[in-house]
This record gives sequence, C-alpha cells and structure tokens, in this order.
Amino acid sequence: MGNVDLHDRLAIVTGASSGLGEATARVLAAAGATVCLAVRDVGRGRATADRIRAVVPTADLEVAELELGDQASVRTFVTAYADRRVDVLVNNAGAIFGKERTFTVDGFESHAGVNLLGHVTLTAGLTEALLRSDHARVVMVTSLMAKAVGSFDPRLGEAGPYTPSRAYGQAKLACGLFGIELDRRAKAAARHLTSVVVHPGWASTNLFATEDPGPFSRVFHRIGRRIAAGPDDGAGALIRGATDLSLSGGEFIGPRFDAWGPPATQPVPLVMADPNSGKLLWELAQQRTGVRWPFD
Repeated sequence: MGNVDLHDRLAIVTGASSGLGEATARVLAAAGATVCLAVRDVGRGRATADRIRAVVPTADLEVAELELGDQASVRTFVTAYADRRVDVLVNNAGAIFGKERTFTVDGFESHAGVNLLGHVTLTAGLTEALLRSDHARVVMVTSLMAKAVGSFDPRLGEAGPYTPSRAYGQAKLACGLFGIELDRRAKAAARHLTSVVVHPGWASTNLFATEDPGPFSRVFHRIGRRIAAGPDDGAGALIRGATDLSLSGGEFIGPRFDAWGPPATQPVPLVMADPNSGKLLWELAQQRTGVRWPFD
C-alpha cells in the first residue's frame, strides 16, 4: 500500500470479523482511516476490533451490525451512516450455503441475497454519502469461482440446477458485473465515484469451512490450508483496490499469478465486462431490492 495517508477518511468493510475483511480493516486502520467493521455478529466484531487494536494501538474503529441477508438490516445500517461522508466501501462479505437451495427472509436465493443484493442495497443507500468524498471508492469482491461460470444467470439462482459452488460462483460473477456497471454509470453521469472489482486469489479463510457442510467445501478448505495464501496475502488485492489513487475505475485486480502473488491489474473477464449483462443485472437488482440511484 505504500505510504497512503487515510487520516480523516471513513472506510466501511463488510464481513470484517475475520479473514480478508479483518486483514483489510487492520491495514486501513494502520493507515489512519476510521474503519467501520460491518458485521453480522457484533460480539465477534468487537473481538476483532480488540485484535486489531492489539496490533494497531491507534486504530479508530467502529463496530456496527449488518445482516446482508436481511434487507431491513441493511437499510437500518444505511440510515446510521447516510448522513456522514464515506470515502471507501469494501463490499467483502461473502457466504456459501448448503446442499439444498435456501432463501433469505426477503425471498432471494441465499447466495444472491447475501453476496450480491445485500451489497447492492448497501451501496445504493450510501451513494450520497460516498459522493461527499473527493476520492470515493467502492470495492466489489468477486472470486476465482466466478471464472468457472460461463454466463450470467438472470434468474439469480432461484431456478435451474443447483449446487453450492455453482450458486456461489454465479453470485460472485454478479458482484463483478455490478462493480463494473456501477463504474460505467458513475462515469456516464460524471460523478466522482470510482468502482473497482477485486479477487483475492486462492486465499485460505474460514468461508468454506464454516458455511457449507458439503464435501466440496471441506476438500477445498483442507487443501487450501496447505497451499493457499493466508488472509493477509489474499487481502492485498482488496487493499490496493481501496487505496490506489492511480486507479481510474472499472479495473479488475487480483494476484499476479491468478491464484497467488502480489496484486496486479488484469484484463476484466469478458463475462464481467459485457455491458448487456451489466445492464440486465442492474435492472434486475433494482427491481428486486427497490433501490434507486442518484445518477440514474
């Protein structure tokens, strides 16, 4: 990250109670930012804040409840932060679910509801707060698993064949599409908001160990613990996406060697760069969540 000075900046990191989110929050706090740990479990979030302060005694941290699978919770969070200036929003939180298709309290397929639509409502609700910043940055976190998905599914996982890995990959593909489309529309409206898409490569976190009981996830996690990058290394792409002022928006950032290595700007996967899919996703997300954007 170099010598980036983030004093007097507010960064919100979703899913910050462990793994990539915790590592990202720690680095942003060390650079001087006020960091909101937006977490599902406030108790775990406070424990994370204590761990960060043990390493960064000067860390200015806030802990706030955010259940991305519940649109009402997302809107409550937005209300608490909408009147402030938000400089960085890292949409990191992700979840993978079980062998059977499940739905959120709002009726969304769980992978789409948590990984994508919760973040859509969060980002839309905080857009005015972001536009108060002179360097507003939205970081959408996708996954290597999105590259295994051949095309965008406009059913958002609610019908058709289902496996946890397929549904997760589809949701993370949609996150990438959303991040690129957000930047495209902000530029078209001449708004000072930069959106980038990042992926951590093969990072060993607790995601596949704790959320999905299926054999795929157990094997993925077991192998990953041996050969994958740790959360600190995996967070490199997230941190660069959040702090690199040379980025103009619409970039795709991940480890240089795809699964491992220092963060590097890479070509946007064609399926994520497709403007037709981006437009379709944007419209579907608005229909499903009811959000509206100040630059639409």
